[in-house]
Amino acid sequence: MTLVNTVLVLAAVGGAFWAYQIVNGPAANAGTGTSTTRTRLVAVSQGTVSQTVSATGSVASAATANANFATSGTVTEVDVKVGDVVTKGQTLAKVDPTAAQASLDTAKANLTAAKAALTRDENNSADDATIASAEAQVATAQANVTSAQTTVNGTVLTAPIAGTVTAVSGAVGSSSGGSSSSSGGGGSSTTGSTSSTSSSSGSGFVQIADLSKLQINASFAEADATKLKAAQTANITWSALSGTRATGKVATISPTATTANNVNSYAVTISLDSLPEGVRLGQSTTAVVTVAEAQNVLRIPSTALRTAGGQRTVQVQVNGQNEDRQVEVGITGGGFVEVKSGLQAGEQVVITTTTTNSTTGTNNQQQFPGNGNFGGGGGNFPGAGAGGFRGGN
Repeated sequence: MTLVNTVLVLAAVGGAFWAYQIVNGPAANAGTGTSTTRTRLVAVSQGTVSQTVSATGSVASAATANANFATSGTVTEVDVKVGDVVTKGQTLAKVDPTAAQASLDTAKANLTAAKAALTRDENNSADDATIASAEAQVATAQANVTSAQTTVNGTVLTAPIAGTVTAVSGAVGSSSGGSSSSSGGGGSSTTGSTSSTSSSSGSGFVQIADLSKLQINASFAEADATKLKAAQTANITWSALSGTRATGKVATISPTATTANNVNSYAVTISLDSLPEGVRLGQSTTAVVTVAEAQNVLRIPSTALRTAGGQRTVQVQVNGQNEDRQVEVGITGGGFVEVKSGLQAGEQVVITTTTTNSTTGTNNQQQFPGNGNFGGGGGNFPGAGAGGFRGGN
């Protein structure tokens, strides 16, 4: 019976180990990884190294105007619509001039009366004080005529610049919302590439843009904006116009930042050298500005450069052997680094790349009936108590 019991014990131990392996899996399957290192040689070459910064932007007109009536009143005529091309001084709309004309007629009559009074006083050899008073009344009457004439002129809205109508915010029968502070046939504000002035109503009754003078309005990140200067070359691509490209130059850089989500950015305008076909206001663009460039210089791939302890080095293969070489570098951009000293054209630099392939083993957790235990309860074998075996003596 002793032999039988021994065999049963060995079988139980083996079964328990087998169950543990099934549930937990071998420790070796937890995870393995392999690294592969490759090297290649690249010759030091001569060429151009360009450093660039980029930002998204949109197409805008370099010259816009908001035309507003200088005189309030009821609109009686609108002579343009969106898309119309207008010339400077062209009539855009009119308001009812009845009240303004009546005021002008009254002012002119008052001026005539004042002049007549002055003439009588002069003919009657009036004293100096009387003459002076009559002259002052003439001057006041003349000023009133000038003001009334301006009000009449303000009932006709004219184009302050030549361009294309981009918006009309009123219609016949509506109020002009004019401002008596404006003059000259209708108030207006114009916006150029360097400045802008708000109109009296915030937006024009008629808005005009010069579509022959387009620019790119872009917003550059704070770190990139510090590298920008006027007249730097920019390359523009369009989101909606596949394959469309244009060149331009940085025109203005805002001296103050705009903050959004705790991030500072600077507004930049870029003038376009030419207008590609299909370009429209508001189109989304990407502007890439060249901020530094070195031509016909020694260069190496940026992946060949190593930096440690403030020193820049590369590995150079000489006669089949690799040696470290300290170098002086300049501009970095476009995947290349300008080399100012330490290398010569044609020398072979070593580029080392390391890739890691990791694999993760499968943790097979298989359960048996009875919440992961063997049938019979309590994690024990059938018919036994507290992990005991059943057998005779």
